[in-house]
Order: sequence, then C-alpha cells, then structure tokens
Amino acid sequence: MIRVVIADDHPLLREGLRRILEFEEGIEVVCEVGDGQGAINVARSMDFDILLMDLNMPGINGLEACRVIRKEREDIGILVLTVDDSDEKVFQVLQLGVAGYLLKDVEPETLVDSIRKVYAGQPILSPAVTGKLLDQLTQPPPTKETFGLSDRELQILTYVVRGSSNREIGQALFISEKTVKNHLSSIFRKLEVDDRTQAALKAVKLKLVQLE
Repeated sequence: MIRVVIADDHPLLREGLRRILEFEEGIEVVCEVGDGQGAINVARSMDFDILLMDLNMPGINGLEACRVIRKEREDIGILVLTVDDSDEKVFQVLQLGVAGYLLKDVEPETLVDSIRKVYAGQPILSPAVTGKLLDQLTQPPPTKETFGLSDRELQILTYVVRGSSNREIGQALFISEKTVKNHLSSIFRKLEVDDRTQAALKAVKLKLVQLE
C-alpha cells in the first residue's frame, strides 16, 4: 500500500486529490495538511511513502518544508504539485533532490502514474519542466571542465538528463544495469550530489552535456 500525505492550503484541491486517489487500488491518503509546518510535523510523526507538496502556502512555504523534510526523512518521496513553473522555482526545488515536479494541470491518470513511479524510485518531471532543462542543453558548454567525469560517464549523464532509466541506459549502451549503477555512483561522487535529479540539474547548470 502506497501511503500518501497531501500538503496544500486549498481545502477544495485537497478534497479533489483525495477523491482521485482513494479510488486507486494500492494507494491510501493517510493525512492532509494546509501548510509547510504541517507537512514537517507529519513527516516527523507519521510513517508514509509519498508527500504531494504545494509550494505556495502560508507560513513556512513548500520550498522550505521540502528542504527540512529532505534532510530529516530521506525515505519519503516528495512529489511537488504546483502552478509555479518559473525557471527560478524549478531549479530551486530540483536542487533539494525532490522526487518529482508536476504542474497542477496534470491529468489524474498522470498524477496516479507519477505517484507509483516515485514510489518505485523513478524521478518524475512534467513535460514543461523537462523542456526547461533540455532548453539549457541546446547552448554550447562555456568550458571544457568535466569534473573528472569520463567519456562514458558523460554519456550516461546525458541519458540521465533525458530521463532514461538504468535499464534503458544499459540497453542503449549495451552494458548491464549493474554497470550503469556503478557509473552513476561514480558520477554522484564526482559531482558531489546525492541522486539522479541533482546530477541532472548540475549537469544542466554546468553545461556538461548537450542534446544531439
């Protein structure tokens, strides 16, 4: 059972999300809160799997709540659900290592599928957010600095930015998933990041990879 907490300051939206999710097999909404502090309190006191987090909330906003929760509860998958797709906010949130970033106009089916994917450990980005990342890759790198990454690691990093899974990367490069994981561990260490989302974000910011 995937246990979900909804954090949003609009009661009607929380109700709508709960109604969508309560009809899905294997998903249970265990709590609803209306601000960032409430989300932090729940993360400190309850056992659950996925946090649907709005960003614009009174008091402690969603961004600050994400920062606190990511430090204290790495086991919780944070799926941001917001109307804010500004470049600044997208990059601020992704730097925190959240599991996903969706806009509130997402289809119910996509939301449910995203929750299941985040639960399975897959990062999720809305098409609009992915576009912002990929747009950055169309510009040539201003420096040849690679932070010690090998050609193979840069190749794998390109696939990570594109959202490919370990299996898809392995199939594309004719290597095993275990080899992909080993390369990713090396990439994370050299870039001083903790996960795929942070690695993709840093690759974009540093212009380490380009789209062909």
